[in-house]
Amino acid sequence: MTEDPRHPHGLLLSRIRDVPDYPKPGVLFKDITPLLADPVAFSALTDTLAELCLSNGATKIAGLEARGFILAAPVAVRAGLGFIPVRKAGKLPGATLKQAYELEYGTAEIEVHAEDLTADDRVMVIDDVLATGGTAEASLELIRRAGASVAGVAVLMELGFLPGRARLEPVLDGAPLEALITV
Repeated sequence: MTEDPRHPHGLLLSRIRDVPDYPKPGVLFKDITPLLADPVAFSALTDTLAELCLSNGATKIAGLEARGFILAAPVAVRAGLGFIPVRKAGKLPGATLKQAYELEYGTAEIEVHAEDLTADDRVMVIDDVLATGGTAEASLELIRRAGASVAGVAVLMELGFLPGRARLEPVLDGAPLEALITV
């Protein structure tokens, strides 16, 4: 694990439970539900992410479906910024922008309401885990296609043994990628 003294790593890490062989044998799942159930830890996480958003000049916060919603919505409230849900295709009413991306076996699509973003917006993307980076990369494309700019990406946990960071760095275009914990 890498540690950064700016963040309450010990508290957050102590509330993440390892679940062996979930969802299939050989996988060690990192369960964040104990962190969410602890109001002190959840509040510390929310504060830390809100500070990152504000220090990077964000004007809006995008949460990636579904666990990214849980983290991003309270961060938006704490930071006094708007919240933009990035949803799976077919979940938003009205006019949307859609972006396809590659999965391990096939493709998926995400959408956003373009009218909720303007050319003046700087959007911070928040999610729980950075793994392969496919969803985050697609969200950056959507934000830019909507006319806004990217303030950065912030995640609770980065799976350092997967290629998410390497995939995102070229498309971040200099914007930061902040992982509070790397495993």
